[in-house]
Amino acid sequence: MTALGACATNASEPQTLADTIAKTASLKTFNALAAEAGMTETLKAAGPYTVFAPSDAAFKAVPAKTMDALKADKALLKSVISYHIVPSRVASKDVKPGNVETLQGAKVALARAGTFVTVEEAMVEQADIAASNGVIHMVDTVMMPPKKK
Repeated sequence: MTALGACATNASEPQTLADTIAKTASLKTFNALAAEAGMTETLKAAGPYTVFAPSDAAFKAVPAKTMDALKADKALLKSVISYHIVPSRVASKDVKPGNVETLQGAKVALARAGTFVTVEEAMVEQADIAASNGVIHMVDTVMMPPKKK
């Protein structure tokens, strides 16, 4: 009972977005790229934030050339990661059709039909993963921010 009791108490402590993403098996690529982009501190900050985190499967669909470009260009990588983060808490039940501004500065289109939620062309696969400083929605597509004019 001693070891199990200690584990149970720690598990119930609120985790930040960064901690929650790091512990989610299907978000390993997003977690690694967020760290490379220097976004981990943002994901630990007070928030609240909503993270539309692409699953590992979503990253596998990105062409290797694009992934290489992201890894080679930290500014571009930070732009892409911050394009998946909204500076407010948006639970799936609160999604209203319309645009919301991302940390990257561009807007993303949100929509909901029944229990289906989309952000741009990405479908939310797993909604409302709670964290102490926001919420994570796992999406099936890596979204690329619009090119700056």
